Amino acid sequence: MASRSNNNSRTRVGKYELGRTLGAGNFAKVKFARNVETGENVAIKILDKEKVLKHKMIGQIKREISTMKLIRHPNVIRMYEAMASKTKIYIVLEFVTGGELFDKIASKGRLKEDEARKYFQQLINAVDYCHSRGVFHRDLKPENLLLDVNGVLKVSDFGLSALPQQVREDGLLHTTCGTPNYVAPEVINNKGYDGAKADLWSCGVILFVLMAGYLPFEESNLAALYKKIFKADFTCPPWFSSSAKKLIKRILDPSPSTRITIAEVIENEWFKKGYKPPSFEDADVSLVDVDDIFNEIGDSRELVVEKREEGPMAPVTMNAFELISTSQGLNLSSLFEKQMGFVKRETRFTSKSPANEIISKIEQAAMPLGFNVKKSNFKLKLHGEKTGRKGHLAVATEIFEVAPSLYMVEVRKSGGDTLEFHKFYKSLTAGLKDIVWKTDDEAEERKEDEGVVASA
Repeated sequence: MASRSNNNSRTRVGKYELGRTLGAGNFAKVKFARNVETGENVAIKILDKEKVLKHKMIGQIKREISTMKLIRHPNVIRMYEAMASKTKIYIVLEFVTGGELFDKIASKGRLKEDEARKYFQQLINAVDYCHSRGVFHRDLKPENLLLDVNGVLKVSDFGLSALPQQVREDGLLHTTCGTPNYVAPEVINNKGYDGAKADLWSCGVILFVLMAGYLPFEESNLAALYKKIFKADFTCPPWFSSSAKKLIKRILDPSPSTRITIAEVIENEWFKKGYKPPSFEDADVSLVDVDDIFNEIGDSRELVVEKREEGPMAPVTMNAFELISTSQGLNLSSLFEKQMGFVKRETRFTSKSPANEIISKIEQAAMPLGFNVKKSNFKLKLHGEKTGRKGHLAVATEIFEVAPSLYMVEVRKSGGDTLEFHKFYKSLTAGLKDIVWKTDDEAEERKEDEGVVASA
């Protein structure tokens, strides 16, 4: 994995070779990378120091790094190290290939009770451990729960976590954060809350979603949603067992003082069925070096350098390691989606058209849909002109060469609402039929479908 192709070379940061972008937000992007010394695949979260300083986020980033250093648990994403260059901060994380638990729910609809219980047990193990280290997550939801290749649950995204230093003299936390549908009523109330009890409420909502396939509290109007949450106004579907219903109702108790505790959940008969307590190392961790990452005056020998050799313009060649990393659970059949009806926050298609033609076609298809297009090499950034449910929809597109004259086009949401991304992607692909490559079997299926429509 020394280079992408003869046409262009990799970017190196310390002992890591950076690959494709796995995700991006306002303040950070996450890239696939490989440790050239060990051959291990990792994910590297890259933050721009200037943006962090400008938006006064140093405290939050220090908190995230400190939190990840404190935690060593089989059900929590591992942080290997944090580095800094003069302009960027690099957080090296465990790379998991099984996708989000959210994807599993979205594709299956709902999980069987035994499977839901297995994931819930792992979630409670992770959360209980974090609380024992004085760490509260505060944004627990299926999107922040990942699965490794063996289907083991891993809790991620501690960007909103709270360390003990944030607890005020009244013993409570006072920052309102999290995702509305999963947030405990006392957090919305903004009068201070117990981080452990608020996290448990979110775990209860997650358990409900795993077993039901939909949210217990959902309203398009935020005021109406909060009203339901304050009253714990929800109904368990009939397929829930009576013992599961009882446990969920005890977790989703709107009063923190009478809500069940995690210790009581672990002793619950429904929870204990098939339960295996986790085994893990309890490392003694120092947080002294966290400040060094932000120290501009520090020893320059401690800073890493991002090295890149520019070659002739060409799409990035994706090698076998990265190609496999795009699939869930290393199942190669999911690399290239046959159906375009269902998409997540990231999807991809293949094309045998020249790379320049693919770029032009995407640009032509996106502009009539109300999107501004910015091109950079073989990447496109599409920015919606209209304001949606969660601001402007932003979409990133990149082309990879996976074989001679065969390209994989990755399309992912980088901002805005996921449902709006789904609609946009369907509209976009309608204008890309000429360049999307289909196997002979798929082409035959499409002809048959068109024939049925015509005869109807």
